[in-house]
Amino acid sequence: MTQFATVMMICWGVLVVVTGALMLYRAKLQGNETDVVSLDETFAREREENEAIAAKVNKIQPAIRILGWVLAAATLIVIVYWFMDFIKQFK
Repeated sequence: MTQFATVMMICWGVLVVVTGALMLYRAKLQGNETDVVSLDETFAREREENEAIAAKVNKIQPAIRILGWVLAAATLIVIVYWFMDFIKQFK
């Protein structure tokens, strides 16, 4: 395995771990949300908590989207690299 392939696989692995960690964090936050819409003022505290959770989720959503696209591109690069290496072995 060449130096490039080693660095490429390490970078890909880091991207997978970071993206997965952010997705798990988002899922944990969304699990704390309540689906009940309260129209009464007695539930103001609960509504504020849900709004705070939604703000946190909305804050990390762009990072997850960008990392997802970067991870997809990195996965495509890894697949093309290994396919080219596979072809090169038979020449």
